Parts: sequence; structure tokens; C-alpha cells
Amino acid sequence: MAPPPDMAPPPGMDPRPGTGTRRAVITGNVVALGVVSLLTDVSAEMVTAVLPLYLVYGLQLSPAVFGLLDGVYTGATAVLRLAGGHVADRFRRRKLVAGLGYGISAVCKLGFLAAGRSVPLIGLAIGLDRAGKGLRTAPRDALISLSAAPEAQGRAFGLHRAMDTAGALAGPLVAFGVLAAAAGAFDAVFVVSFCVAAAGVLVLVLFVREHAGTAARRAPVRLRDAAALLRDRGYRRVLLGTAPLGLATISDAFLYLMVQRGHDLPANALPLLPVGVAAAYLLAAVPFGRLADRVGRGRVVIGGYAALLACYLLLLVPAGPAGPAAVAAVLVLRGLSYAATDGVVSALAGPLLPEERRASGLAVVQTGQALGTMAASWAFGLLWTAAGPRAAVQVMAAALCAALAIAVPLLRRTPR
Repeated sequence: MAPPPDMAPPPGMDPRPGTGTRRAVITGNVVALGVVSLLTDVSAEMVTAVLPLYLVYGLQLSPAVFGLLDGVYTGATAVLRLAGGHVADRFRRRKLVAGLGYGISAVCKLGFLAAGRSVPLIGLAIGLDRAGKGLRTAPRDALISLSAAPEAQGRAFGLHRAMDTAGALAGPLVAFGVLAAAAGAFDAVFVVSFCVAAAGVLVLVLFVREHAGTAARRAPVRLRDAAALLRDRGYRRVLLGTAPLGLATISDAFLYLMVQRGHDLPANALPLLPVGVAAAYLLAAVPFGRLADRVGRGRVVIGGYAALLACYLLLLVPAGPAGPAAVAAVLVLRGLSYAATDGVVSALAGPLLPEERRASGLAVVQTGQALGTMAASWAFGLLWTAAGPRAAVQVMAAALCAALAIAVPLLRRTPR
């Protein structure tokens, strides 16, 4: 007999007798982490949006040197992803480790002020900023994964990435507005960026809760325990399938430079190009998360990289009457590829990992992709310098085809 209305279970609870309760599809922890990421991405994307303009047009760096710095920006996260994931799992302090990473990134925004026009100091500030990102990413994703039911991982990560991307959408607009109000003073962008990042750290401290599960009563995780994750066949497929894809991924900074130069856009339009990517990502993140839960997360990841390949092919189309439409298509395809891969990869790997090693396992997957993307940035900068941007894109498109040939059979067979 159905329970009376006043005894009905609250939303997100299982009403069947004998089943107890289950976690809500979207919990307060997921929403709070989404707010933290929203504010942090406003801050981060303010800097990301102006860096190509500042480095290439302000400091007159060559594509090879810019590729080196961009690789540092991408790859400095790699080692600390592993360290952050392991420490968070070993001491059961995922919130503390994530908070430390967010704090480092916030302080580094002021480091750009101290660096001035010194390229080595700018590189140091970039590296420390990305080190903070590397430290926080795996513990944060582990908190999201542990706060959501196994069957709702795609939806939880989709909501988080949608909120994250709302910040990415706002960041370039804020940067553009600050530059306009401050007569092109980049220092003002860095100061506002720091203030927004500090607000994100405050939200984390006040509203995000540490996950207290059964793993809290177990012995600390050792390094050899984390290495044992590679024995799991499904997890190994995810790792081997996603790492080569990172090697064939052109960084966003180079993508925007290609669009700006290929279509003769004014240099001051460069900070606005990320807005198109973020808008597409924002609109598609939650639907793609739901789709991943329904049809298989591996299939959605493969579709995301297929969209990235289409984006590369559009970069090779000469500018002409259809130029504005081609620019819009490139930005939309890049945003859709993010929506189908960024959070979905974590949703794919997370349920394959035991609770006590969730952050460590996610860190290994993310590190493989980060190292690949770092190498891709360096290679793309050298190819651009040696053979021109068009030849560089052609090489990366061929590399992505090869990476997809490896990834498709591996990710399609990954357990749902």
C-alpha cells in the first residue's frame, strides 16, 4: 500500500521497502562545487582571454616561444594532478587539497602584476597558476563523483561543467569590459581576476563538505595501491584510449590565433572568441551528460573528438564570403567537443574506481591527457614556425585521425 502523502519520501530517495535510501541525483555538494568552479573560471578565463593578445601582440613573441609558454600553461598541471590525487586519497582530505589548489591559482593572478614584461617570470606565473589547477582537479572531480549516484555520474558532471562554463563564458566578457574601462591596462584585468578567484575559495571553505564514506574507516592509500588500478581492464581501456587524443589536441590559444589571423579579425576581438566556445559548451554540457548516462559515456567521448576533427578541417577552409559562418562553426564545434569530453571522461572513469582511490585514478587519466596536450602545444608552435599554420593544422588533423583509430575500439568496449 502506498504511504500517505505526509509520509512520502523526499525527492531523490528510493521509496521501495528494503532498499533504504539512495543519493540524490544532484546534491548540494555538486552545486556548491559548481559555484566554486564558476567563479574560478571567470577569473581564469579573464587571464586566458587576454594572454594571446598580451604575449603575441604586446610582447611580440614568436609562435614557437608562445607554443612553449602555452605548453607550460597546459602541462604544468600534470605532475601535481598525480600528487594532488594521491594526497587527497591517502589522507581523506579531498576538500583541503582542492582548496589549496584554488588558493594557489588565486594568488598567482597577482604574480602577473609582479612579472611585468619579463617572459621568464610570466612563464613562472603561468606554471604556478596551472600547478594550482593540477592540484585541485582530481580531488574536486572525486568529490563530485562520490557525491552522485553511479547511474547519474554524467548528469552530475554535466551540471558541474555547465556551471564551470558559465564562468568561462563570462570571463572573456569581463576581461573585455575591464580592458575597455581601463584603457587597455592589463594590470586591471589581473587585479579583478584575483578578487573573483578569492571569492571562489571562500565559497569552497564555507559550503563544500568533505565526503565521509566507508573508505574513511580503511587504512591509508599507498602508492602501490594506486598503481594497482592499472590491473583493472576497464580502467586501463579508458587510460589507453584517452591519452593519445591529448597528443592531437590543438590548444585553444592557438585555435583563436588561427581564427583571428585566417579571417583578418582585429586583434582586440581575440578576447571575445572564447565566448563562442563557452556558449556552445554551456548549452550542451547537461544534455550531453544525460546522453552519456543513457547511451554510453565512451561513445559520447568519441563523438566529441570527432567534432574536434571537424573543427580542424574547418580551419583549413580559406576565408571568403562564408567567413563569419566558418568562424562561428569552428567555435561551436570546439565548444561541443568540450561538452562531450571534459566531464564525460571523468564520469566514464570514476565508477570504475574504488572509493578510496577515486582521486588517484582520475588524476592518472587527467595527467595522461595533460601531458599529451602539453606536447601538442610545443609541436604545434614549432610546426607553425617551420612550415606555417596551415601545415601545422594538417599534421594535427592526421594525428587526431590516428588517435581516434586507437580510441574507438577501446572506449566503445568500456563497461557502462
